[in-house]
Amino acid sequence: MKRRPIVGLLPFYLKLYDDTQPNLRDEFENLLSAVVDGFNREGVEVVCAENCRIRSEFEQAIRLFEKEDVDLIVTLHLAYSPSLEAIDAVALAQRPILILDTTLDEEFGWNVDPARIMFNHGIHGVQDFACMLRRRKIPFEIVAGHFAESNVLKRASDIARAEYAKRRAAYAARVVKNAKVLRIGESFQGMGDFAVEDAVLQKALGIRVDQVSPEALIPYIEGIGDAEVEEEIRRDREAFVVELDESVHRRSVRIGLGLRRFLEQGGYSAFSMNFLAFNSETGPLNTVPFLEASKAMARGLGYAGEGDVLTAVLVAALNQGFGNTTFTEIFCPDWKGGSLFISHMGEVNPATAAEKPRLREKDFPWTPALNPAVITCAPAPGPATLVNLAPGPDETFRLIVAPVEVLEDTPNPALRDSVRGWIRPSGSLETFLEQYSRFGGTHHSALILGEHSEAVAAFAAFVGIEMKRL
Repeated sequence: MKRRPIVGLLPFYLKLYDDTQPNLRDEFENLLSAVVDGFNREGVEVVCAENCRIRSEFEQAIRLFEKEDVDLIVTLHLAYSPSLEAIDAVALAQRPILILDTTLDEEFGWNVDPARIMFNHGIHGVQDFACMLRRRKIPFEIVAGHFAESNVLKRASDIARAEYAKRRAAYAARVVKNAKVLRIGESFQGMGDFAVEDAVLQKALGIRVDQVSPEALIPYIEGIGDAEVEEEIRRDREAFVVELDESVHRRSVRIGLGLRRFLEQGGYSAFSMNFLAFNSETGPLNTVPFLEASKAMARGLGYAGEGDVLTAVLVAALNQGFGNTTFTEIFCPDWKGGSLFISHMGEVNPATAAEKPRLREKDFPWTPALNPAVITCAPAPGPATLVNLAPGPDETFRLIVAPVEVLEDTPNPALRDSVRGWIRPSGSLETFLEQYSRFGGTHHSALILGEHSEAVAAFAAFVGIEMKRL
């Protein structure tokens, strides 16, 4: 899904003026350019239609907006334009409508040149169109003010951002309700916080779970050719700082490509695996596909460790709805610094990285499996949102949302060999941790780069679960 709001700018004009005074429209180019530039300065992308005068032109503009998947249609009334030329096309747009009520000139007092009437009378086109929207029961917003001498474009951009957030939230909710998730191996024995019966996940959230043993991947791994492995290694060398023996790289890539093919052919949007299930030092399952777990998140899939399919689906939803989301765990408190160290064994979304990630060999003493290749990096500093999906009593679920700040990465070379990061809650660390556990937060979470609290609240509402904010 796109990563910034897009508005469709719909300029209204009158064919009569083109027929009788064809050069008149030239003066409006400055207004159009200024509005587009103003949106761009606010971080909003603009798809601008040609000046629309008659029904067929409005219909063409709406088709353009649908093709470009705009979040909001913004009408700009350059001159009076009869509403019946536009209303049918706009009614079919299935996009929210914002009327931008502005004019070329800021001042129109006693000493105005009468010739300026022609360039500043779009307001009665605004009124004609707004009345027809109401009569057709089409919801709309309106912001009024001079485009350069007021905050009207900021207000319009805020509405665009809100509509974008709602659309992303609705999209993320659909990801949950249509999720098909894979669990490789049994869930980690004894981990109870994220453990929910598969039937409950499907009944309560619509999540479908398939569970397989690692051996199910063998035919897919054996079907990977040497040329595919070489091409993937080439891509890795472009994307990462590669610091490992080629044999380690090759075995991780081969098992990863087999897993990727299994996920693609199965139509899975998320997966989880228990690293203890990979326990052979020979054959096609001779390492843990941590590398592919990280790459899968970068492609928009969801992932969580230890068989936690619930958090894996959460990561998928947030990743596809909001972007730049990684699976993570709160590992250690820094009481003195007021922050939390976040990490995991060898899984991180490289799209969240502050700098080019490293690809290195990781010691793996937990089973006989050979050492895997893992990506190591820290998330980019700045605002972020920590999100946790916690099971509750009586087959209920709760979303816990916390705006946080990602701190700068460490210069400590020993820590830079690991997946790492530090986040600082908005309040005191002690209060954050106390309330997090009172709310029932699990030890597996998702981290989204950027402040998305309001949008995630809308996501919870669309899914139909309770939300708590820290």
